[in-house]
Amino acid sequence: MHWTTLIALALALPSSAVVRFHCSQLVTQRLDPLVTPGLMPSPHVHQIVGGNSFNATMSPSKDMPAESTCTSCQFAEDFSNYWTAILYFKAQNGSYKRVPQLGNNQFRNATGGLTVYYMQDAIYDQEQKSKVTAFKPGFRMFIGDLFARTLADAARFRQLTYTCLDTFVTRSPERIDFPKRKCPEGIMTSLRFPTCWDGKNLDSPDHMAHMAYPETGTFESSGPCPSTHPVRTAQVMFEVVWDTKPFADLEWPKDGSQPFVWSFGDATGYANHADYVFGWKGDALQRILDSPCNFNTPNCTEAKAPKQSIEMMNKCTQKPVIEEDIDSWLPVLPGGYTAQYGPISA
Repeated sequence: MHWTTLIALALALPSSAVVRFHCSQLVTQRLDPLVTPGLMPSPHVHQIVGGNSFNATMSPSKDMPAESTCTSCQFAEDFSNYWTAILYFKAQNGSYKRVPQLGNNQFRNATGGLTVYYMQDAIYDQEQKSKVTAFKPGFRMFIGDLFARTLADAARFRQLTYTCLDTFVTRSPERIDFPKRKCPEGIMTSLRFPTCWDGKNLDSPDHMAHMAYPETGTFESSGPCPSTHPVRTAQVMFEVVWDTKPFADLEWPKDGSQPFVWSFGDATGYANHADYVFGWKGDALQRILDSPCNFNTPNCTEAKAPKQSIEMMNKCTQKPVIEEDIDSWLPVLPGGYTAQYGPISA
């Protein structure tokens, strides 16, 4: 079934929540308060969306709703921060140029950023009847492996994918490495987080161990959570649309390989990863998950969840605290990285 058909079905059903909304770009810079808290600059460039209290440390005790004065997300009570690495194009002379993001389908006027989903069940499940628990203040998680350069490295993660956009609403097929051809409307990355929480820890040393995949089956098949991680949460998913069109007429590698590389040097695509720090106000997320607040419905009135316009989302920005050029044609990637096409040492 086509993704656009799924959206239309969800909009027509009085079910519980499949929440889909956009967050415009807040800031793009080398900060990563989850993996390298306090380090200024962090090793590689990220694009960050959400509440404007984002900073280099993001202590678990930080009151993100109270400290933020705006959010770049559509839900006005979502002061969480969501971030991913940045994509670059590598020219045949060895220089690099940042690939911009686009507003996603239904959010074309947004300033880049990414689209966020919170799902109770598989996106194609019309009932969305599973009870899920919202995250708690201080919760954060990470998914992916910065050092993955092979299929075997990436295989332990589920559904960190790429879609070559033949049209702007293309959503399949998905693959776990970079597309090997020119994509007429860009490349979309989709990043899905695990859905079973240990119920105790808001974080873990690797920012992943407090979360797990279902013990058997998958999230989509309603597989049960393991006893070590018994609390079923919503599945958080990001979609990011990368505007590769400006690079289509430039010279590409003559050997048939693709020219894109992540800001930390991965040119295979296997190291796709994402970060999430929860920052919803009060019980706003739980109210939404307990209500028929499907996709981009106008009001989500039962959840009493106010939304803001794309114009207001776009106005919520931060000035980078790391002053460096990340947008010009660069001889190396910010932080000194170069493209890597094979296994590297961790």
